[in-house]
Amino acid sequence: MIANNIRCLRALRGLSQEALADELGISRARLVTYESGRNEPPIHLLLRLSEYFHISVDALLKGDLTKSHPEALMKVGQNRLLFPVVVDQQGNDLVELIPEKATAGYLQGYSDPEYIEGLQRLKLPFLPSGKHRAFPIKGDSMPPLRSGSYVVGRYVEYREDIREGHTYVVLTRNEGIVYKRVYLDACNPDILILHSDNKQYAPYPVAGSDVLELWEFTCAIDTQSYQTEELNLESIMAMMREMKIELARISQRE
Repeated sequence: MIANNIRCLRALRGLSQEALADELGISRARLVTYESGRNEPPIHLLLRLSEYFHISVDALLKGDLTKSHPEALMKVGQNRLLFPVVVDQQGNDLVELIPEKATAGYLQGYSDPEYIEGLQRLKLPFLPSGKHRAFPIKGDSMPPLRSGSYVVGRYVEYREDIREGHTYVVLTRNEGIVYKRVYLDACNPDILILHSDNKQYAPYPVAGSDVLELWEFTCAIDTQSYQTEELNLESIMAMMREMKIELARISQRE
């Protein structure tokens, strides 16, 4: 896997073997042994590759970067990469679905390529460009959505891209997954203020260093007509497929 990934990253950057070897401070012959799989790079060189390509060591070792869209490698923080955007054979981005029962595990698995690779995926035709995931919503803090509904969010790469007053799925170290309306603290730009649309819940601050991921609202899957026992992974997937079919019909009418 690591051999394929090094070749893939080098090709995405448009580098020759000699040019990449120079960047890494090694000989071209040594790089060839890594790209052919005859040898594996030592830990200090893995770290150098991670820094140079802005990709996590996890993704280098475990992920298959050849399956990602050429422009889909996204930086998170300084040197960690989200697992690459998954596409189908036609090059369409696929939405990864986080099951309600797996939300607790997402905090530990969000940066693990093996965890992300095991998620269910589906295609929605109306999504804007970017990386999307579907997250289950809990509680009554963001009406009209209620527990069991799903929010599809587009990944926000840079903190500067936050649009104040818009809603986001926020992954934090202490709370895990929350869905809130986000504002910036006027006195400290590193602080986010999370607001609930249900005014019974007071706004609260979150330090930027505690925020692991931000996903801007794209659409919601309403589950209010379903009984709690019906809200399993299969039913959510079916609802999203029905939405796709209905949108296709509307498009044909137009």
